[in-house]
Amino acid sequence: MNLTIETQLAHRSIREFTGEPIPEETMEALFEVAMRTSTSRGLQHAALIRVKDQAKREELATIGKQPYIARAPELIVGIVDARRSVRIREEQGLDPAPAASPVVFREGFTDAVLMIQSMSVAAESLGLGVTHLGSVLNDYARLIEVLALPRYTFPVLGMMLGKPAQNPQLKPRIPTGLRVMTDVYREPDSWMEALSDYDADMHTYYDLRDVNRRVDAFTTQVARIGMPGLQVNFFRYVEGQGFDMGLEK
Repeated sequence: MNLTIETQLAHRSIREFTGEPIPEETMEALFEVAMRTSTSRGLQHAALIRVKDQAKREELATIGKQPYIARAPELIVGIVDARRSVRIREEQGLDPAPAASPVVFREGFTDAVLMIQSMSVAAESLGLGVTHLGSVLNDYARLIEVLALPRYTFPVLGMMLGKPAQNPQLKPRIPTGLRVMTDVYREPDSWMEALSDYDADMHTYYDLRDVNRRVDAFTTQVARIGMPGLQVNFFRYVEGQGFDMGLEK
């Protein structure tokens, strides 16, 4: 055990921050951490957009249906960025299509998530709080418009960070033995039985987004999984940004 692991094991989502700004030199260091994150084939098909304009921050809060997004000291959105490679190929007189393939999109998507996670670990090691924001993807078209994302780019994940103004309890996790396997996939005879203790733990966990309500049992949350319309058309939005995902026209 060391301080890095202790910090990671203590990870909690922080949604309310003090008004204290993060020093610019700290942000520069966190961005350098992001730049040094592993990247598929070394092509670096991901980028970060630091959202400072308050009007845009309000828009992202509206999209995410989470007012606290607009209050965060720092707001970042990770994106797939294949535009650079498309333009490089065009400048060399080459067909740009290989730079807008499903493989490039997948690699860029993974790279963006890894960059956000690397920044999160580094930020928490400095005593900052972080929350990842899948909610900013509630409206792809609007987010693309707000961030003026050109063709061959696509939003992946948001994050906010700052000095914590709350101290939430540690959220329970499924036992390691049910998620770490050796050699092949293994599962219990009954997931309902295997998760009964975890269900009980979750039912006593309070999320600070609604301090007066306990969180439903995990299996109850799974039973409510739906398929939002925007998610059904995810690859249509991706193709709308110039990537060829092989969908029928």
